Amino acid sequence: MQLTLIITGVVVFIVFLLVMGVSSLMQSGSDKVDQKIKDRLRAMAMTDTGIENVDLVLREKSMSEVPWFNRMLENMRWAASLESLIYQADAKGKAGIYLLVCALLAVIGFYAGSFSGRLLVSLVAGSLLGYFPIMRLKGMKRKRMDRFQQQLPEALDLMARALKAGHTFGGGMRMIADEFDAPIGPEFGQTLDEINYGMDVDRALLSLQKRVDCNDLKFFIVSVNIQRETGGNLAEIIAKIAELVRERFALYGKIRVLSAEGRVSAYILTALPFLLTGILYLLNPDYVSLLWTRELGQNMVWSAAISVVMGVLVIRKIIKIKV
Repeated sequence: MQLTLIITGVVVFIVFLLVMGVSSLMQSGSDKVDQKIKDRLRAMAMTDTGIENVDLVLREKSMSEVPWFNRMLENMRWAASLESLIYQADAKGKAGIYLLVCALLAVIGFYAGSFSGRLLVSLVAGSLLGYFPIMRLKGMKRKRMDRFQQQLPEALDLMARALKAGHTFGGGMRMIADEFDAPIGPEFGQTLDEINYGMDVDRALLSLQKRVDCNDLKFFIVSVNIQRETGGNLAEIIAKIAELVRERFALYGKIRVLSAEGRVSAYILTALPFLLTGILYLLNPDYVSLLWTRELGQNMVWSAAISVVMGVLVIRKIIKIKV
């Protein structure tokens, strides 16, 4: 009993520290950073109106200022990958906040699993609950990138028509930024802004490729870079790329239809053990309760769970076809 109280106290203290860390990361920047920004804005202001707007600009900037913990993570590769994932998912917050939230959920999951009396259960519960924010970000990123891929053929067709009508490459990108919704409109708009601010077209397009995880976009970027060096009809090249992307997208849809049977099989085989267990528990609770009241039954449950996970991974590997 005393050991349980000690463990509970330690867990509560760790949770308190993590909550305080998340709260501190969500606060504004330090006074030193605020003063530095205010001095620069006042130095740039030329009128009284500009000086009056300093505090407004400062408040807007301080809400997104990177604290010391985020600055410490900037030199770490995995933290940079997490920051890129957050951007591609169009989620709010910085990498440090998500890492602390993952740690907080992992501690809660580990503590909840400790009531089972098994270390393995605690580790699995902590790992699954701690990985949930990352899994959520990956789902948001996949949905956003799928939307980008759907918009890409129409956007390239619009640019090709604009070039044929006599517009410049920048004018075509401006039409995409103005006519299309997120995510492709803002992304092309940011690339155009980088070009207008003096960045080379090659570097701006490379930055776009890093921000967007879309294989079809690479065809467009490589083709534009080659055309700028060797020449050629850019409008015709972009029109061909749009046709290629549209055909690849249609082929991907056909493959998803043909592999639907495998996905349904995976869903059924995964849900079947849980459904049968629930039905048998309703019919004969004493018979099914042997699975978690006896050691042999617990070992059988863990073996079944591992087999289900391995089966799902194998089926997913089979039905996942790259186009």
